Amino acid sequence: MLGHGWGKLVRLTGPEQIRFADPIGLGPEASLILTVFAEVFCSLLLILGLGTRVIVVPLIVVMAVAALVVHAGDPFGRKELAVLYLVSYLMIAFAGPGRYSADHVIYGKL
Repeated sequence: MLGHGWGKLVRLTGPEQIRFADPIGLGPEASLILTVFAEVFCSLLLILGLGTRVIVVPLIVVMAVAALVVHAGDPFGRKELAVLYLVSYLMIAFAGPGRYSADHVIYGKL
């Protein structure tokens, strides 16, 4: 997800006018900022295993919006990647961070 978000971060910080989908009515700028937050910053925290169950929530929301709103009318092949990410993030939310994460080192077994 970090690779997808990096291009959006460059677009957000670039000089050109922001053109981004507004699938839930927040405005294109706010939608892009929230998407970049989830795809870049939450992905980095997920890689490190910090706050896993909390930071996976924005990623779930972004992928649910991508699969169910943005690509709603597209064939499955077009929304397949968003659905794959969504299912993966849901599994991480239910299963937790795992043994080799910073969460496990910090908090131990909960």
